[in-house]
Amino acid sequence: MFQLPKTCFIGLALTACATPASASEMFASDSPWMLGDWGGTRSELLAKGYDFTLGYTGEMGSNLHGGFDHDRTARYSDQFTFGSHLDLEKILGWNDTEFQLTVTERHGDNISNDRINDPRVGGFTSAQEVWGRGETWRLTQLWVKQKYFDGAVDVKFGRFGEGEDFNSFPCDFQNLAFCGSQVGNWVGSIWYNWPVSQWALRVRYNLTDALYAQVGVYEQNPSNLESGNGFKLSGSGTQGAILPVELVWSPQVNGLKGEYRAGYYYSNAKAHDVLDDSNGQPAALSGAAYRSRSSKHGMWLGAQQQVTSLASDQSRGLSLFANATLHDKKTNAIDNYVQAGLVYKGPFDARAKDDIGFALARVHVNPAYRKNARLANQAAGLDDYDNPGFLPVQDTEYSAELYYGIHLADWLTVRPNLQYIRHPGGVSQVDDALIGGLKIQSTF
Repeated sequence: MFQLPKTCFIGLALTACATPASASEMFASDSPWMLGDWGGTRSELLAKGYDFTLGYTGEMGSNLHGGFDHDRTARYSDQFTFGSHLDLEKILGWNDTEFQLTVTERHGDNISNDRINDPRVGGFTSAQEVWGRGETWRLTQLWVKQKYFDGAVDVKFGRFGEGEDFNSFPCDFQNLAFCGSQVGNWVGSIWYNWPVSQWALRVRYNLTDALYAQVGVYEQNPSNLESGNGFKLSGSGTQGAILPVELVWSPQVNGLKGEYRAGYYYSNAKAHDVLDDSNGQPAALSGAAYRSRSSKHGMWLGAQQQVTSLASDQSRGLSLFANATLHDKKTNAIDNYVQAGLVYKGPFDARAKDDIGFALARVHVNPAYRKNARLANQAAGLDDYDNPGFLPVQDTEYSAELYYGIHLADWLTVRPNLQYIRHPGGVSQVDDALIGGLKIQSTF
């Protein structure tokens, strides 16, 4: 019988504690912190430039129907976030300078790994986005940011991930296909999303109040992904650098906010061809090593736009979004990805801070990668999917998610959700899966 961990019970129990007490008190519904304002201390520290946060995200997933293994097991994974943001202009008098330190800890299990996807090849999306990159503590952020020329230039240096600034996207959905920077989901061997960090430099130039361009240089070091290297600061193991560039436009359309992104990334580290050996022959047949390529690249497009609002509260209304990524067909398993969806905030007057989200995604496998799997099976003399040694051929995976966000307090949101995945992992022999989920987001 599945049992939720204590942290989950704590999060659920807190739903009964959200009261209309003063915002400075513990469990007050209009406080940004569950533990309150510490008798006014937190507000005083914030006014002086010190902002301390403790966040918690917990996610449960259960395969209600289908998947690779029809056992209706439920799994739970979560993450604690410990952060400190310092306004160094207020603290030290350093003009337009900020400092961020964040440590994270993840643990738990993911329903996608062996119940939804075929474990022989794994999957592309994840029903619990908070799972991944090891059950370990990590130094997720350690950076200094400073503005120059009256804010026209913004420079950030230290340890952080690409998705903080490039191809950024909110993470309210529970399925990974609709959460965070999507480039990192499809080229995760070189683009490291939260909670992994690496040495990096990002420079942003504000062309207008609504338009900016930015460029970055990020250490490409696979050893940063290892669980035992959560606090590694040395550059040993570095293979090269990944350089993203992006143009971001944030217009007001009929007075409603929007954000549009277009970017490109280039990695100068060597990458393996997904099909050919150094002689241009299929490596799965020749038995030779896969050809080494000198680089890897891709691009992305993203759009978010609020399209309706209420006269009484402009934050309430319908917003639409879409994202797409394209990747190097010579070196990457995924050659393209697209998703689109909508979020409606404040669906009912009595629940003005609740939200409803729905999204669809398509993940497409590179035909060369697919051909390589077929040739590998041919070389091994296997054609039976049920044979343990057979390498499942992956093609296209489709995902959908519907959630309702219950805003129980300014420090607590619970989002029950339903997810549907067609051809999990892009394997047509795997039954379509229906997943029940629950996402808890809280700030202490």
